[in-house]
Amino acid sequence: MREEIQPMKKWIVRVSKDYRITLPGEVREDLKIRPGQELFMYIVEGSLRISLQRSVRELRGIAKGMKWKRSDRDRTDRF
Repeated sequence: MREEIQPMKKWIVRVSKDYRITLPGEVREDLKIRPGQELFMYIVEGSLRISLQRSVRELRGIAKGMKWKRSDRDRTDRF
């Protein structure tokens, strides 16, 4: 059975005079964001992205079963 595709949720936030933004309550609740929690912020093709930081334990095995090619490496002098 196919999973139903959820529509993308969007919010408009305002940048304060001291360059702060407030995360909407629904975002905080959906992502279970708590006060003091660190978020990862980065820019991709001119868009600001914010995501939850993941622990190293959560990332363990993420590439299991992937087929790597020599060209996938960022440097070849470390083989």
